[in-house]
Order: sequence, then structure tokens, then C-alpha cells
Amino acid sequence: MQIINDNGCAWINDLNFRSKIKNLEKNQDCEWLIIGAGYTGLSAARKLAELHPNQKIILVDAQLAGEGASGRNSGYLVDTTLNDGFTSNKELENYKKKTDIYELGIKTIKKFIKEHQVDCDWNECGKYFASSNVEDKKILKNFSEVLSKLGFEHNLLGNKDLSERLGTSFYNIGLFTKGGTLIHPGKLARAMVDTLPNNVELLENTSLLKWKKKKDSVYCYFKNGNIQSKKVIFATNGFLKSLGIKSNYNFPITLTASMTRQLTDEEFEEIGSPKEWGVLPIRPMGATIRTTRDKRILIRNTAEVRNPFNMSQADLKKRSVKQKIGIAKRFPDLPNDIIQSTWSGVVSRTRNSSQIFEKIDDQIYVAGCYNGSGIGVGALFGEQIALKACNENTNEIEIIEKKIEPTWLPPNPFLKIGVKARLIYERLRAASEI
Repeated sequence: MQIINDNGCAWINDLNFRSKIKNLEKNQDCEWLIIGAGYTGLSAARKLAELHPNQKIILVDAQLAGEGASGRNSGYLVDTTLNDGFTSNKELENYKKKTDIYELGIKTIKKFIKEHQVDCDWNECGKYFASSNVEDKKILKNFSEVLSKLGFEHNLLGNKDLSERLGTSFYNIGLFTKGGTLIHPGKLARAMVDTLPNNVELLENTSLLKWKKKKDSVYCYFKNGNIQSKKVIFATNGFLKSLGIKSNYNFPITLTASMTRQLTDEEFEEIGSPKEWGVLPIRPMGATIRTTRDKRILIRNTAEVRNPFNMSQADLKKRSVKQKIGIAKRFPDLPNDIIQSTWSGVVSRTRNSSQIFEKIDDQIYVAGCYNGSGIGVGALFGEQIALKACNENTNEIEIIEKKIEPTWLPPNPFLKIGVKARLIYERLRAASEI
């Protein structure tokens, strides 16, 4: 599993350059091995180090820690979601279980930020679900009824209110939820890297080639050496399928996003000097768009089935054209050359939008597949899968394990054909929202 990331992610480029990157250079053995150093793997390593200060813990990533999907997402820490994937979760009880997990995820991030005094541009500004298509009002009314039954504070809004709040007249209907936080995902992920305990050995740019079990150990093979571990936690999220983990229950989707340069004071005044905000689409393939604390605009409006391991600069440039169009639709008075960076990232999906949290056997554990909501849930699952691997039980684990299980997916090529067809269908339905 070799991942080649573009270097155009604005969130990551905001950070200081890290030196003293360590790779695997020889064979090693350990009590604990964690594959994947995103929110989940970093949180699992921290929890294991706390529980077993005298045991050897190795954390491995195929790229730089925290610079995969964890540092590349749109920075939404959500308490509720409208589109949880490609099938609707209409059962109120199941939706409540999902929001309970989201709430625990938010608490996990808050606790980490408080303990380590992390500055990640935290802003509890809520979030919007919005559309230019007035026909989507029915969807929002139904969603409003669900939120009311569960006690989530929210408001339905029209074009006038949305224009005043967002600085764009593009949206005709919307729903604002008070819960939800915007953050700088790169800063949060980097803080998790910088605060790893001393008994965690971090090995980066170290791609897992294959793995297998032998008796009571797991052997993982890399280019420059092997690691033998008593227990392994797989936390690779969008790359679980490529490693043969729960292959018939998850699949990767590649997304691309663009970020503008910082708006000038004059440009910011032209759009009404709005407070920082984030808009999520009502339809699955619509654009996710937000502003940042320092007056930039981020837009993400592509999703596709493709090789998840790399995307060329030429491919990124093609997709940035769509993002340029999306920004122009919403802010026609801004210059048409303000996009400064474009990047890709991979999310993991399940058929029914449930997550994976599982003991495969006594040596192998897995957590992942967050369906685009991985900041809080990823950190939560990392801590709790570490506890589960230590044969401990917690209230959090009990809540997590009440969720519905991911449903079975057909093998390729049937899966790929089906997902591509669904993406095309949803893209057509959301054509006005790109």
C-alpha cells in the first residue's frame, strides 16, 4: 500500500514543516502495532500508551502522520447529519444511536483540546444544510421533524436570512443547527502527532505491503523490514479494503477540494463580512462549502470511484475547474482567480452509513469507515478500540456497539459499477448545487 499525496492541501501547508521523520529501517517486534496515523490511530496510540507505559507501541503510516484524510477534510465536527451516505436511515431509533456516537466524539475532541491546550481554530458556530432548489424544502421539513423529536435546536431559513448570514444569495432554503463546530483539521491532527507519549514509536512513509497471522502473533511486512506484534489495530479508514480488512463491507471514495487565498478587506466587505460559517448539501453530491477564520473559502464538490492511492496534478487541475465554477455561482462578484490550492482525500463508506468497530480475533482489531464524519468519531473509536483490545469495557463501547452493523457489499466489478452508477445518479439530482 503505497500512497502518493499531492502537496497542495491548504490546511497542511498552513503548518510548520516537520523534521526528524523516522522510517522503518530494520525488523522489529512489539506488544502493540497500529496501522494508520490519522485521528483514529493517533488516539489509539495515546490511549494504549496511557494504559501500558512499559510496553512497546509502534504506530505506522504510509505517509506523514496526520496528513491523510485527517488533515485534508473540510473541518466539520458534526452532531447531526442529513446525508449519511447512499441509503437513508429513516428509523428514529437508529438515527438516535448515530447522534449519540457523534456526541461522544465531540466530547473526545474537547477533552483532548483542553488537556493539551490545542489551538485548532475551534468555533462552535453551528452549521447549515442549504440548497438553491426550493423543491428540497420537503427534505428539510422532514429532517426538522426528526431533529425536533430528538431535541436538537434548529431553525428553518429562507433566502433573505441565508443571504444575510452567508454573504451569498445563492441559497433559497436552509436549516441551521446550533450544534456543530468548525475547526482547522490540520492543526488538530498535528497536535495529536506532537503530543504522542514517549513510549509510542512513530514510523512514517512506511507502507504496509502485506500481513499475516502466525500462531499468536501478527507479522506485517514493509519495504525495509518486518514488524512482529502481539496485537494489531487497523486504523486506515479509506484504505481498509486495500488491506483486506472487512473488504465486503466498505469502499473508498476520492474527494477533491479547493481553497481560495485570503480575501482582501474590500472583497470581504463586498460579501457582507459574514461570521465564519459552514454549509453542507441537502443532496449527497452537492457542494460542501465553508469560510475560515482568516477569510478564506473552501469548497468540495467532487466525489468519485478511482485509484485511491494518488491523483496527478493534471487530474487536480481538471477538478479545480468545477470548484471555481461553484465559487463563482455563490460569489459572482469575487475575482475568478482566487483559488490558491486544490487537493484530494479519501473517505470510507459503507452501504448503510454505519461505522466499523470490531474485534476480528484475539490479535486483530479494526476501527474506521466514518462515512465523511470522521473527526470526532475517528478520535472516539481510536480510544475505545484500544480499550477493547485491552479487554476493557466502557459506557462508550456499549453505546458504540448499539449501532447497526455495516451491511454486506457485492464484490468487484459489481460493486464498482453500482457505486459509479449511484454517483452519476446523485450528481444529476444535485446538478444545481455543485
